[in-house]
Amino acid sequence: KMLRRGFILFLPRLAGLLVVACCSVSIVYMLACTPKGDNQQLALPRVHSPTAKEGYEAILQEQEEQHRNYIISLKKQIAQLKAELQGRSKQLKNVQGQHPDPLDIRLDHGNPEKAQANLLAFLRSQIDKAEVHSGVKLSTEYAAVPFESFTLQKVYQLETGLTRHPEEKPVRKDKRDELVEVIELAARSLNGPAGDGNAKHLYTASDFVEGIYRTEKDKGTLYELTFKGDTKHQFKKIVLFRPFGPVMKVKNENVNIADTLINVIVPLAKRASKFRQFMQNFREMGIQQDGRIHLTVVYFGKEQMNEVKSILENTSKSVNFKNFTFIQLNEEFSRGKGLDVGARFWKGNNVVLFFCDVDIYFTAEFLNSCRLNTQPGKKVFYPVLFSQYNPSIIYGHRDSIPSLEQQLVIKKETGFWRDFGFGMTCQYRSDFINIGGFDLDIKGWGGEDVHLYRKYLHSNLIVIRTPVRGLFHLWHEKQCLDELTPEQYKMCMQSKAMNEASHGQLGMLVFKQEIETHLQRQKLSSKKT
Repeated sequence: KMLRRGFILFLPRLAGLLVVACCSVSIVYMLACTPKGDNQQLALPRVHSPTAKEGYEAILQEQEEQHRNYIISLKKQIAQLKAELQGRSKQLKNVQGQHPDPLDIRLDHGNPEKAQANLLAFLRSQIDKAEVHSGVKLSTEYAAVPFESFTLQKVYQLETGLTRHPEEKPVRKDKRDELVEVIELAARSLNGPAGDGNAKHLYTASDFVEGIYRTEKDKGTLYELTFKGDTKHQFKKIVLFRPFGPVMKVKNENVNIADTLINVIVPLAKRASKFRQFMQNFREMGIQQDGRIHLTVVYFGKEQMNEVKSILENTSKSVNFKNFTFIQLNEEFSRGKGLDVGARFWKGNNVVLFFCDVDIYFTAEFLNSCRLNTQPGKKVFYPVLFSQYNPSIIYGHRDSIPSLEQQLVIKKETGFWRDFGFGMTCQYRSDFINIGGFDLDIKGWGGEDVHLYRKYLHSNLIVIRTPVRGLFHLWHEKQCLDELTPEQYKMCMQSKAMNEASHGQLGMLVFKQEIETHLQRQKLSSKKT
């Protein structure tokens, strides 16, 4: 591919050289044929000399012969350049034939042999393009694609994902199956004729010592595996590569979400001040910017209920918003029960349900993402939201805390992706009803969202799980009640610890005394000097 690109870049230069050569020929010819000046004219014989005519003709013939020879030389050079150009063109065609462009590959069912040959050529070219045989110059240390290492029992990983473990058993089926397949294939290859296998030592998975692998997203996955050798200090290494195929179009469709209504369901108990803040966001993003939205509030108990209803009614009057439902339940708060009641209360056509909390901030763009990533009987949407750290810790060194909109910036100093949370979700009401809804036996905080998530994972629906830039969890002090079960209480405390600040910011708080002592010593030493 690099040769092809180099030749394509060389073509304009070669054409320029040809133009310059032709111009040079013309200029030399003109200079040669132009009469000399008075001081440069040839000494011709005198006219009255007996040899005047013969001498003049001889000089003209000599000059003509010189011009003829020079023109012949230039023609030879031009012919050589043309031949070189044709050779380069032929070389480029050969390279294109050996390394077909992904966009040129067509799975022609009328000629399956040609289609298979093209595909195999492309897959082989992926090895040459990947960083397998030689290194690639990189601009910064962040551009390097790191390896991850593995043994028969564990994977040691930099991208820890949801488990947060730097090492773990490969619990994901795709990763477990992938590594088992690679080890078994490596052992078979070592035992084959090309692997120098011998009757003394047949390689098995038990001979595998360790391996490393990394994936270049557009090329493939490189595996380097080490097996025990015949002696203690002898090992066998094998390199495998799983090339990625060309990008293929699956479908092309128009999606019209102009009439897709979203029913935002919020379970609530007390917390009237937080609800007021939520309604400011709902009014601006949901009503004024989006406009295709319904709000269902499921309220538990009666304390602060009138205040909450007053906030709803004031919003309704100020912006002429009638698309809301208020449901009151005289029982102990249960998030799962509130969402389940709100979803089943809806009597209209099939609608997108957005299960939300009062301490969530969303944008109008997120509401469209909610619509685009759900499809009845096909897809449900589980966005990973960005959770805000405690503003008093983040901005504690400043004179004042910025406004809420200014705080909602996705950076490692301001928050984290809440990839362990499954409470905010979008799905069509029909899918929620068909899956069986929430487990209503779960009381209080936590657990009900994971149970629903697992139901969807066990179904034939596609679960879209991705971080989104328009959904935020606003920081609030978390209270872990004594009534929670031991497992719920542990989950609550872990969530509370992660919500406060980043690792570095918490470290600054832990070592605050040491830092202040160091600063005081610096001041004293500066005064002495």
